[in-house]
Amino acid sequence: MANIFLDSNYFFDVTERDINKREALNNNKVFVSALSYHIFFYTYKHKAPNKLINKHKKEFYIADLTDKILSLSLEGPTNDLEDNIQLHSASESDCDIFLTNDKKLLNMKFFGKTRITSSF
Repeated sequence: MANIFLDSNYFFDVTERDINKREALNNNKVFVSALSYHIFFYTYKHKAPNKLINKHKKEFYIADLTDKILSLSLEGPTNDLEDNIQLHSASESDCDIFLTNDKKLLNMKFFGKTRITSSF
C-alpha cells in the first residue's frame, strides 16, 4: 500500500472525467488537497451541498491547507502557487507518489522523496 497524492487535474479525472482511474487507486491511501475541492467546484460549477461530492470525499484523506504549507509554497519550488501548494501538501502528507498530468511537474520527477508521475 502506498500513500498517493492526487494533483487537482488528476483528482478531476478520478471524480469527473475518467472514473476508471479511481479503480487503480484501490488498496492505497489517497490524499487530496482541500484546495482541490475549491478548484473542482469552481471549474465544474458544482453547488454545495452536493451528495455525490460528499460521497467521493469519504474515499480520500484531505490534506489541510495550513499556514506552514502556504509559507513553504510562497517560496517555491515553481512559480505557480497552486502547484507549490499541491507539492508541499503531498510532502507534508508523507506521500510516496504524486499523480499529475501537468507536464511541468512531471519533468521534476521527484519533490523530496515523493515521486511525480502520471501513473503508478
